[in-house]
Amino acid sequence: MPTWFLFLAPTLIWASTWHVILYQLASPVPPLTSVGWRFALAAVLLGLWSRFQGHSLRIPRQHHALLVAAGIVQYGGNYWAVYEAERHIPSGLVAVLFALMVFGNALGAWWAFGQKSSRRFLLTALGGVAGVALVFWPEIALSTERPQAAWGLLIGLFAVGAACLGNVLTLTLTRRGVPLPPLLTWSMGYGALFLLSLSVLSGSGLPFDTRPAYWLSLIYLSVLGSAVAFVLYFQLAARQGPARAALMGVVIPVIALGVSAILEGWKPTPLAALGMLLCVSSVALAQRPTPTASPPLTAARD
Repeated sequence: MPTWFLFLAPTLIWASTWHVILYQLASPVPPLTSVGWRFALAAVLLGLWSRFQGHSLRIPRQHHALLVAAGIVQYGGNYWAVYEAERHIPSGLVAVLFALMVFGNALGAWWAFGQKSSRRFLLTALGGVAGVALVFWPEIALSTERPQAAWGLLIGLFAVGAACLGNVLTLTLTRRGVPLPPLLTWSMGYGALFLLSLSVLSGSGLPFDTRPAYWLSLIYLSVLGSAVAFVLYFQLAARQGPARAALMGVVIPVIALGVSAILEGWKPTPLAALGMLLCVSSVALAQRPTPTASPPLTAARD
């Protein structure tokens, strides 16, 4: 697939999930359980896709420790922490934190794979993060009035760190020759098992909402928001490096607010419009090739 598609498709999908998740949050099912169902279904679908492509789901035993770690960190701790953080700080501040994932991924790529990001890339990425901050500045300015804002900020930073670590673990496995669909099948399965086990241990059980809005949004989040988006994202991260792939986090809030303007009546302010322009222009500059850039990682096997 062309690189532009690997970047654009997950970006559009994850931008739309900001709205779709609202149908999950409106349900009596606890978010922890809903996310567990989401990745359980995604794991089943990826397992079927793996078999359709002719991949074996048997992965050597020595890789399963990393698969468990990737599943718990990327799909368990990361998503759980995002929902928990948004209980204490505005979603706009969470968006800014995830825009910072560019730098976390750059650090992880340098530490784990020896892949360095250019100074120009890091500076333009910083401009994109500043743009996201401008877009959500009214929310961010009011976050200090929340009594547990510091705790929410700490949890949000944990979520970003978990996502960056999950990227490193997954790309480490692809570099060891594990095909991507079976890899994600197992890691999402382990993540779902972790979340659903926590749901049972916390006393919530395993509730399910049979109303169409819930299960249709669950299917969307599982099929597109998890199975499809993560396969494309990790192919891009393997091809261009995790830092460049994380530029999605700068563009996603811009597109998500466009969806919100259409479906929820959100009206952009001049400051938000300036932030959006800064986001898009920064990502465009950051995506320009750099002659001194480090070579990409070995492409993930699909």
